[in-house]
Amino acid sequence: MKTAFAIAAHPDDIELMMAGTLLLLGKAGYELHIMNVANGSCGSLTEDVETIKARRWEESQEAARALGAIIHPPIANDIEVFYQDDQIRQIAAVMRAVAPDIVLAQSPEDYMEDHMNACRLAVTGAFVRGMPNYITSPPVEAIEKDVTVYHALPWGLQGPLGEPIRAKQYINIASTLEQKRTALACHKSQKEWLDETQGLDSYLDTMEDMSRQVGAASGHFEIAEGWRKHLHLGFCAPTADPLAEALSDFIYNETE
Repeated sequence: MKTAFAIAAHPDDIELMMAGTLLLLGKAGYELHIMNVANGSCGSLTEDVETIKARRWEESQEAARALGAIIHPPIANDIEVFYQDDQIRQIAAVMRAVAPDIVLAQSPEDYMEDHMNACRLAVTGAFVRGMPNYITSPPVEAIEKDVTVYHALPWGLQGPLGEPIRAKQYINIASTLEQKRTALACHKSQKEWLDETQGLDSYLDTMEDMSRQVGAASGHFEIAEGWRKHLHLGFCAPTADPLAEALSDFIYNETE
């Protein structure tokens, strides 16, 4: 069975920007895996660290069930996602164990460092998958398997300096939007946090509005998620595009 692995910084990041595509891959026969690198430890104004961590792990597991995905536990606190040796080795261990055909990662350009560091960790974890002399934590044997990495659009559809980030590939997620909303709604504590700190009111509606913006940018779909394929070097064949192959009925390539 082919496998897709979505990896992002915080609980709800996957559901916000990646879940519609992930669900379509599941319907196309892929086994689905997800991982939040951070545990949500800073996502409350009222609960202490241990309380909010436990709550957000429960919510993440509920969201994984809604997505039909296998979830892997976080390895860091919020604002402590760093591109450093111990975290690279831990992510690489999960990457080898999952052995994905497709990795869905966050944007290299984003408004916060946790997101960008989670992206870098995912890319390097995939890159070292076949290096037997690179010892993961815990040790997992290297795998001989191509993987194709795709980057989601950043939250807000802008880079850290306000520059617009455009996709190269657009996925029509209209058929999975309700299931995506259901998975996102599992993160009740995050809704409370964003309501209080960023004034988003209902981030379920904000997610849908952003999906409509991406759809409009595609010029082809009403509701979409956007992707950019990572350079193939060290990962897969130059022409490899398993996302397009699996979701040929749902994709528009801007280069066409």
